[in-house]
Amino acid sequence: MMPVRVPRWLRHGATLIVLLLVIEYAVFPQLAGARKAFETLSGVEPAYLVVGLLLEAASLLAYSMLTRSVLSREGRPSLWALTRIDLTSLGVSHMLPGGAATASALRYRLQRGAGISASEAVSAAAIQGAGSAVVLNVLLWIGLLISIPTRGGNPIYGVAAAAGTLLIAAVFVGVVLLTRGSERTVHIVRAIARRIPAVPPDSAERLVRTLADRLRVLGADRPLLVRATLWAAANWLLDAASLWVFLHAYGHAMALDGLLVAYGIANVLAAIPITPGGLGIIEGVLVPTLVGFSTTRAVALLGVVTWRLANFWLPIPVSALAYLSLRTGPLLHRRLPPQRPWTDPEKINREPAA
Repeated sequence: MMPVRVPRWLRHGATLIVLLLVIEYAVFPQLAGARKAFETLSGVEPAYLVVGLLLEAASLLAYSMLTRSVLSREGRPSLWALTRIDLTSLGVSHMLPGGAATASALRYRLQRGAGISASEAVSAAAIQGAGSAVVLNVLLWIGLLISIPTRGGNPIYGVAAAAGTLLIAAVFVGVVLLTRGSERTVHIVRAIARRIPAVPPDSAERLVRTLADRLRVLGADRPLLVRATLWAAANWLLDAASLWVFLHAYGHAMALDGLLVAYGIANVLAAIPITPGGLGIIEGVLVPTLVGFSTTRAVALLGVVTWRLANFWLPIPVSALAYLSLRTGPLLHRRLPPQRPWTDPEKINREPAA
């Protein structure tokens, strides 16, 4: 049996993980009142920790169901294959700064290896990413609408709400341009592609038309659109529920509006690609926001740290196992159809400009 070659990103990522663990769990607790937190730790309810882990696993499964729902049924891989692909890309995004780009490229290659066409993989990823972000911002808006009348406002609410509004508006405009003005959009995209040596205009046009066709299918098939929306909402809500359970494990029952606002703001701001998986940003926003909603600092710290262990750190070793299973399983031996340079992000990066 041939030895499995460990990718370079996995080796570098392991080194980075050690550094991040030291920063987050040696430095961060010192700045946040660890002595009181350790006293609170003795009263933890272990059963709630198990439930929190199960909710986190359910959240990851919901994300794979979302992936499955935005792919066309023809030639779609099994849910088991899609789950392993999503886990692999999630682990990569948690290991490298700006890891979302590397994770997207790896996810694309693994989906291609599973038999998904190039245009289908790119268009489905775009729809899934935009739709998931819109659902998150809608959940944040719901939390704000419940919270502000009873608790009052906060300057950070306005920043998060404005960012969410801009995102939703941009997605709406993009959908309209692709579904109702696709020919004009194709013309614009072809003109842009002519100025980029690595992107042939014909390939860019096929991508735009595939994306437009997939959006029309989602719009025409209401049950499919509802399922995709529900899976996106389930992904976020199960993750938020996991946070609630971990907080409750240390003795605090978080109010629904406070949970949605704190969770929503932290994840909206974490979309800024500064650190891998929003590491440090989510914790730095979530802990003080939870404290603002009457959570003690010790409970907020322990609940967030425990949740991040399940949400951020645990998927990393699991993703390594998922990647190895994909590389040594039947997907490795599946023959890929010929593809042009534009369909391979690594080839695009390697090609010299004309």
